[in-house]
Amino acid sequence: MSEHWQQVQTVAESWSPEQVLRWAFATFHKDVAMASGFGAEGMVLIDMASRVSDDFRVFTLDTEFLFPETYELMDRVEKQYGIKVERVYSGLTPEEQARVHGPALWSRNPDQCCRLRKVEPLRNKLADLRAWIAAIRRDQTPTRATARKVEWDTKFQLVKINPLASWTSEKVWSYIHKHNVPYNPLHDQNYPSVGCTHCTRAVLSGENPRAGRWSGFNKIECGLHASTVEPVATLVGIAASCEANEP
Repeated sequence: MSEHWQQVQTVAESWSPEQVLRWAFATFHKDVAMASGFGAEGMVLIDMASRVSDDFRVFTLDTEFLFPETYELMDRVEKQYGIKVERVYSGLTPEEQARVHGPALWSRNPDQCCRLRKVEPLRNKLADLRAWIAAIRRDQTPTRATARKVEWDTKFQLVKINPLASWTSEKVWSYIHKHNVPYNPLHDQNYPSVGCTHCTRAVLSGENPRAGRWSGFNKIECGLHASTVEPVATLVGIAASCEANEP
């Protein structure tokens, strides 16, 4: 079986996103979940997952600072796809965060704000999983350029699955229009990437699609996605452990 696992990472690069999802669900069963911020890519993955499985898990990092349009889309997703979105929260309420770290932390130290409201909550959530699915694409940021469709997450120490790693924005939107997938209306108002209200603005003509995130700071990521990938051997080791734990 180890020989099989040695091939997975390489072979997965030729798989379609749907094939990657089928493999993920068949391999990890209920111990894999999809993280979604309900951006365009995330909506594509949710729609794809609904077509290949009638029982899949989706969770979101609810910072409690999201746009009303994002919350409305979450409600629509639950109704349209018949799923319950697992909402993951920070250990601090917004009021507690302001009391402990001072008001408007995002305006002074956005990295710390992201750590408190996204990174640590994600770490706690992933501790109960064997694998997670993300909607990142390689061409989004330099940090994501090395992403593989199946890889070992060095930051959170579990298997990470990126079905859309090789896709472009054009392919994402083509899928959305072809399959009539619901999406955040802010995308039609020059918000190609939608995060928290305090740290997201509309993108101006000619700007990078991620320019609206943490504008004014030298920051392009929440801190959720590691930029390094362990060798296949590491994936083989964890995969062997996963096999031993399969029902």
